[in-house]
Amino acid sequence: MKRLATISILCAALFATAFAAGRGASPTSPKSARSGDAVPAWADSLRSLYLYTEGVKRYAIEGDSARACELFRRAIREDSTFAPAYYGLAVAQMEEEPAAAAEMAGRASRLDTADVWYRSLHGQALVRSGQYGRALGVFRELQRAEPNNPDNYRILAALYELDGQPYMAIVTLDTAEVRFGRIPMLSAMKRQLLIATRQFDKAVGEARAMVAAAPYEAEHHVVLAGLYARTGKDSLALAEYGRALEIDSTSLVTLAALSDFYNDRRNFRSMLAVTKRMFALESMPLERKTARFEQFTSDLRFYREHYAQLNDLASMLAIRYPRDKRVVELYARHLIASGELDRALELYKLHTWDTPPEEDYFASVIDIETYLQRPDSVDRYADRALALFPDRPVFHIAKGNALSYSGRHAEALKAYKRSLAFADTDSLRAVIWGVTGDTWHQIAAKTPSAKSAERRKALKSCFGAYDRSLKLSPDNALVLNNYAYFLAEEGLELEKALAMSSRAVALTDNNPTYLDTQAWVLFRLGRPEEARKIMQQAIALDGRNSAELALHYGDILHALGQRFMAETYWRKALERGYDPAAIARRLESAGKQEPRP
Repeated sequence: MKRLATISILCAALFATAFAAGRGASPTSPKSARSGDAVPAWADSLRSLYLYTEGVKRYAIEGDSARACELFRRAIREDSTFAPAYYGLAVAQMEEEPAAAAEMAGRASRLDTADVWYRSLHGQALVRSGQYGRALGVFRELQRAEPNNPDNYRILAALYELDGQPYMAIVTLDTAEVRFGRIPMLSAMKRQLLIATRQFDKAVGEARAMVAAAPYEAEHHVVLAGLYARTGKDSLALAEYGRALEIDSTSLVTLAALSDFYNDRRNFRSMLAVTKRMFALESMPLERKTARFEQFTSDLRFYREHYAQLNDLASMLAIRYPRDKRVVELYARHLIASGELDRALELYKLHTWDTPPEEDYFASVIDIETYLQRPDSVDRYADRALALFPDRPVFHIAKGNALSYSGRHAEALKAYKRSLAFADTDSLRAVIWGVTGDTWHQIAAKTPSAKSAERRKALKSCFGAYDRSLKLSPDNALVLNNYAYFLAEEGLELEKALAMSSRAVALTDNNPTYLDTQAWVLFRLGRPEEARKIMQQAIALDGRNSAELALHYGDILHALGQRFMAETYWRKALERGYDPAAIARRLESAGKQEPRP
């Protein structure tokens, strides 16, 4: 739009210039002896006009600003007093070089002081180039030259404000009001200036006058209400908001302003009630509705205190936009945050039948079912997803995880192997090799004989998979932790295990599981005192009441001769679900030993 406006201005100037200067001879020769280009042999007085006209054609029709500028400059070389060429050059340079455009427009204006087009462009270019002081002088002259152009008053007032003269800006707008009557745009500027200069009573007076002049315009009542609110007259503000809603009860602007009013007063119940009315409007884009809801729910305390109303908003969106993916995700997150995980799961399951199918819904179902430890359901939905999206590695991995959880390790390994064919990043391949290593370790753990060839093969495959994972992603904390723990369990390469567990701890923020691994490796290295200090951290940070952490801490304390505390933590492990036989063996062994002095 800016370019079209510029072209229109330039063309209008061309026609004006042509009528003013174009009464001369006709062309007599195809070449110009001075330039060597194909320029007709006009009379000397018209040569600049021809070049200027060609420049306008290049700029306005062909969009070639570089060639246009070249032609305008040639016109100036032919006649340094030819103002239209300076004007054309200013127009062509305005977007890229506003300072240069200001200089050219200024020359055009000085050459033809009566042309307000030139002067106006000069002022605009000065504004664009940030020369507000000089622009102020130009627009003062324009106001005097064109006293009936309200745009000059608007720009002049804005420049006074930028120049730190808000009172002069108000005087300018008052002058415009006397000359033209009330113009909404100028009145709005004046109100803002009155507010900025803390002349609130005058601003209210302006708004009242606008309401009196057009009492059935809802926006005028909204403006007046906002000013009443700003001056602490809340009852008057609410009355004006009410009048605006009487005029148009579906005005999104009015409802949004009323919602903000209640929000500023921390009257959140009323604010949410107004928001519900906004959500019922088709004129409010869904993007704004979802963004507003997410803003409300980002504060957990607010979410908890106003759950009932927020639930109404979420339900309204789910009813009005049942197939929109953004709303499905929003409503599912709302259900999960409300503790209704099963309802969220059912919602996602329902949408796995959508056409066309959405893989994200399948992924969400699989994630929730995995969290709920339902491998059969994970397996079923992974199969459905793979039938629809056979090249998505995430579903092959999910299939492998479900099979591994069910003890079908050989099938799980095949699923992981298939996923590698579709993995397109090193980080994803590292994850796949990591879960492959975990599965091989589960196979080794199930092998009864510690010295069997089958078990040795499984361990070799486990550690080989971990090595491949870390080669692809050296800072994968989960793989570093698991690798270190399993080496410690087997009593193999303990120094290497310590380095890996320490790295995993360094990469994370006080993860109790990783601290437990580091402590366990130190314990297996025969450094129980160091292990105890780290295990204390792990126990303090453990929010899941892990049975394994309690067991390890008991073992470490027992090694340090703290029998009573060791037995205390072993019993905690038992209470948390650890194998009773393993706990019984430890308690029996400790009972046969003499406590250390």
